[in-house]
Amino acid sequence: MRLSKSFGKTLRDAPADAEIISHKLLIRANFIRPLGAGIYTFMPFGYRVLRNIWNIMAQEMDAIGGQEMWMPNIHPADKWRATDRWDTMDVLMKVEAGGGREYALSATHEEVVVDLAQKEIESYRDMHRLVYHISKKFRDEPRARGGLLRLREFVMKDAYSLDTSEEALDEFYPSMLQAYHNIFNRCGTPAVAINADVGAMGGKSSHEFVVPHELGEDIFIESEDGQYSANVEAAEFIREGEKPASLAPLEKVKTPNCKTIAQVADFIGVETSQTLKAVFYWWSPAGKPEKDGRFIFGLVRGDLDVNEVKLNNALGGGVLRAATEKEIIAAGATPGYASPIGLKVAKDMEDEGVYVLADPSIEAGGDFVVGANEEEYHYTGANYPRDHQISQMADIAQADSGHLAPNGSRLIARKCIEAGHCFKLGTRYSEATNATYLDENGKPQLVFMGSYGIGLDRLMAIIVELHHDKDGIIWPESVAPYDIHLLHLGKGDDVKEAGEKIYSELTQAGFSVLFDDRNISAGVKFKDADLIGIPWRVGIGKRGLESGTAEIKKRSESDRQDVPLDELVTFFKSS
Repeated sequence: MRLSKSFGKTLRDAPADAEIISHKLLIRANFIRPLGAGIYTFMPFGYRVLRNIWNIMAQEMDAIGGQEMWMPNIHPADKWRATDRWDTMDVLMKVEAGGGREYALSATHEEVVVDLAQKEIESYRDMHRLVYHISKKFRDEPRARGGLLRLREFVMKDAYSLDTSEEALDEFYPSMLQAYHNIFNRCGTPAVAINADVGAMGGKSSHEFVVPHELGEDIFIESEDGQYSANVEAAEFIREGEKPASLAPLEKVKTPNCKTIAQVADFIGVETSQTLKAVFYWWSPAGKPEKDGRFIFGLVRGDLDVNEVKLNNALGGGVLRAATEKEIIAAGATPGYASPIGLKVAKDMEDEGVYVLADPSIEAGGDFVVGANEEEYHYTGANYPRDHQISQMADIAQADSGHLAPNGSRLIARKCIEAGHCFKLGTRYSEATNATYLDENGKPQLVFMGSYGIGLDRLMAIIVELHHDKDGIIWPESVAPYDIHLLHLGKGDDVKEAGEKIYSELTQAGFSVLFDDRNISAGVKFKDADLIGIPWRVGIGKRGLESGTAEIKKRSESDRQDVPLDELVTFFKSS
């Protein structure tokens, strides 16, 4: 490829709205161009990188028995209604065609695969199967930003396994995890597989692949000994603290202007771990209107925070929002001074009263300071279950650095970027659509599914986040748009002719070459070469021609070396 014929140009400066380094460099180096928020064109350089990532993914999927296919991106609404996700997946993009026909733009493809399973899977002999495709996805992302990290339109490799049983799915699952490790390692982005929440996908369990990064928007938790790791939405930890040998009496004390945990702890003279924190939500079950929901009183020890994903999962999933002050007061609680003490607490979801969902941390300690449900008053010496009741006990607290891991090691919270996700869906979708097969006895059984996704655009951004310097991108050889960046430097027909000759020889030898044949200064060419980031740079100039050599530099290294012109092909074949 001749750079003089390339579509698009490199830019001196990044757009003002480009916040992270991958966004800035991919635009400046002419790999992507924005069309709208979260919508990008892949320029020729960018598309070449995308295709290289695509090929790596296809190779690893094929290696474990995957069959590549191509599925539609427009899905009839009834397919999504059948799995109860038409109204529950908040990022689903919907369109209406003529005659009132409704469609979903593909946010993911479980609905398509389970439809195919209904039609193509007849008996146990038709499984195990693994199918995959690499295709566009569309999601109504409310916070599209970060360049390619958070998009409304993106390219994803998603694979789906079909098995006869949970045991068969469990047996296959590790091979997919290993394939994912292979993909990330080959792309130069080693990732950590952590336990994660299943979220809107549903199913039994999942593993999220994350790449540690100081600017990442996600958080994962790992133990100091490296034996435990999990997404912050699924991380478990041991609540440390013991009940006192003898319980203090419950006493009401005046606490003026103390509406926060820190304020009341400081006023009373205790640690925040000796307080209880009240948080309030309005929750409605999945598929039900908000009016059919109910008020939820969350209760956690004062030194901890509520993880809303955990809380929502404990309730069975649904739509969760912060309760209004009016709703809090209607429940009988006092904003800023609330506790379950004195409230009519529901025994279960069918019972009237306030539904109190408490974290086990309320039993890790005692003689707590809690709200008195009266303006400017708190109780001291509060203990469960002596002084108040709860409706449900569940892990709703967020793990953080310093907490005790389930294995006894200390936890560390790290920022990261999510790179991929694997789900054991089980019968979540086959049960909803009655996708069955006939077992050895001729009896119908539900198909067990797995779902496995990696975003190619996002992975490209992660690669740049990990592989760059102050001058530009440093592409790993496995995904680079070209193998070699060839520059003819200086004026004179002899330099141009030598460049043309080397370009022809390297191309004929099987290397992909970007030839900077532009009539511009050597300095600009060097800057563009560093910005674009192709693994090897070859410079052909007058001084080198006099000695019959070319200057070779690896983008990831500072050293340069002179190689005889007639040995360049041999040099690169052995590199």
